Amino acid sequence: MTDLATLLEVGGPVAALGGGATYARARHPGVYWSTVGLPVSTVRLLSSYSSVMEACGLTVAPSRLRVLAVKATTRREVRPVPPRRGIIRPTATGLRVRLRLAPGQEPADVAASAERLRHAWGVHAVYVTTIKPGVVELRLVGFDVLRRVRMPRKLRPDLLRVPVALREDATPFVRDYRAVPHQLTLGATLSGKSMYLRHLVAGLARQSVALVGIDCKRGVELAPFASRLSALATDPEQAAELLPVLIREMEDRYDLIKTRQGIAPSTPDEEITSDIWGLPEHERPVLVVLFVDEVAELFLVATKKDEERRDEMVTQLIRLAQLGRAAGIYLEVCGQRFGAELGKGATMLRAQLTGRVCHRVNDEASAKMALGDIAPEAVSAACAIAPERPGLAVAGDTSGGWSRIRTPYLSLGYAAETCRESTHLVPDLPALKPFRPDVPVQPPVETPGPAVLPRPVTD
Repeated sequence: MTDLATLLEVGGPVAALGGGATYARARHPGVYWSTVGLPVSTVRLLSSYSSVMEACGLTVAPSRLRVLAVKATTRREVRPVPPRRGIIRPTATGLRVRLRLAPGQEPADVAASAERLRHAWGVHAVYVTTIKPGVVELRLVGFDVLRRVRMPRKLRPDLLRVPVALREDATPFVRDYRAVPHQLTLGATLSGKSMYLRHLVAGLARQSVALVGIDCKRGVELAPFASRLSALATDPEQAAELLPVLIREMEDRYDLIKTRQGIAPSTPDEEITSDIWGLPEHERPVLVVLFVDEVAELFLVATKKDEERRDEMVTQLIRLAQLGRAAGIYLEVCGQRFGAELGKGATMLRAQLTGRVCHRVNDEASAKMALGDIAPEAVSAACAIAPERPGLAVAGDTSGGWSRIRTPYLSLGYAAETCRESTHLVPDLPALKPFRPDVPVQPPVETPGPAVLPRPVTD
């Protein structure tokens, strides 16, 4: 009877501890990783490193000098040599460890064994990054960071750089307009595309840039941010008037570059290789970011007159995509559907959009249009996005690299209030004043930020 009472006294706290760990793993994976997962995975890695490397085929035969030294000092068996392991660095989401590859190895050998390493060390995923020749970094992620997205707190936006999502390897996905000037973003209804666009607008609203919008859904997506927009077109007719103004603005900037750098005025724009960043800061024109939502609406036509207007607008968009970067004009083209059947110029426009973000789409053709020409293997990943995970997307660029990302929740009210607070940053562009949206004066509303707003959890 005494033994039973003792067992119950000991078993009660143990059961409570186990239940608490199970609850934390399901509802608070970050806490579980910091308290349980991190020490367990570290012990596994340290205790089984050599054997796991050998089982994965990541060892090489020892050098002759090493064999002679081992035989001269000990009688133990001479085993194959694994990559030299560096210091294990714990993070809030996993572990980092650098490996110095043995002679004859390459980073692709380690990357091919990432799935085996994941199972051997009991982590959610393993990613391999090349640091320098002969050195790679293993990033071990302890849990699914895309289930409940928490952006790093130390991350701060810079000019034309906006952190908008989290990658599956727990690193932030930053939309950098200077590195990737133009981008195509696709997503079906309720896929999270609007949330992605909302993050971009809210991030750029705090910067000294001009925001221009073309929203052919009568402005329902971009109208809440009207207080920060320098121009807004809400239908194809207005877009047909706005785009020529942007073309003239781009041409004026090229003339400024020619004058400043002593280039002959008769030199064609296509032959100018410099850009506005070579100008002194006090002479540099204001940067312009053009958001085009529901781009397919610009391609649709009903009459012969509409077809002529469509061809003209598409040509102007292609010109902006080809020449706009050097003039400080950047494009963010969004839509639910994008394919060659939209009409003449669709594939040519896509070819100028370096960045690609594909949320859940309704057909494989749209995923292929977004990612098929840069990373064919990413198409299947985009088609596998479940409706229960809004905001999940596949991001890539024309370099061929791609990764899964997910955008955190940001309320429309908070984004709109951010734009209202940044109204004083709207630059003075006389050419765009006729397109400036009318904004009624409203008292400031205290809206909680994204860090305290709950996101509906459906997974």
